Amino acid sequence: MTTELHWPAIALRLLLTIIAGAVLGAERSKSGHAAGLRTTLLVTLAASISMIQMNLLIQTNGKPHDSYAVMDLMRLPLGILTGVGFIGAGAIVKKGEMVVGVTTAATMWFATVVGLCLGGGQLVLGASSMLIGFLVLWGLRFGERQLETYQRGVLTVISDDKDVSVQSLSRLLRSEQIQIQKTSALYGRSERADKYRFEVTWHVRDPADMPDAVERLRQIPGVISSEWSASGESISW
Repeated sequence: MTTELHWPAIALRLLLTIIAGAVLGAERSKSGHAAGLRTTLLVTLAASISMIQMNLLIQTNGKPHDSYAVMDLMRLPLGILTGVGFIGAGAIVKKGEMVVGVTTAATMWFATVVGLCLGGGQLVLGASSMLIGFLVLWGLRFGERQLETYQRGVLTVISDDKDVSVQSLSRLLRSEQIQIQKTSALYGRSERADKYRFEVTWHVRDPADMPDAVERLRQIPGVISSEWSASGESISW
């Protein structure tokens, strides 16, 4: 890498930056994420241009003999990284028990580092990082689907039958390999119904799948209504 930049070198860095941002951003857009092609490309270009500008100003680095000011060029890329942190924070959203946007925020931060590498002239490092990042985003997505993970959920049951109790409902859930983390009950008076609430976890491959025990609860005599909530989404009947 040379400190003297000419337009052919600048054009090459910008071209590689556009390719890197497009590859990473297209993967995000294809997955339906808000920070997709345009956002990722702009972040990558901003980082690259800041490094190109730093290279162009490298001759002015330090303290000139006729000035009290000291120019620290490294503050420019550091400021870019800090600014992208605010974009990443805005991409992270919590919906009930589910947190979304973490991977998108990490992609923004990663794309910034790739842009800094390409804009700073580390072309091999930047291109290699872009390829590795794409493989992580695209390839490991299929691997994650094959992993069994713990899913959290909340089950609420309302019943007017005294045969329905915390014990009977707990036995049903445990028979389906559902682990009960917390239980609460609200008992009504006379004609009023009882309300039971269970916070549970279970192994699942697809977070959208409901445990079979939830469907079986519908068949229990005396159950007036139930509500199932997992990953911030509720299903009532």
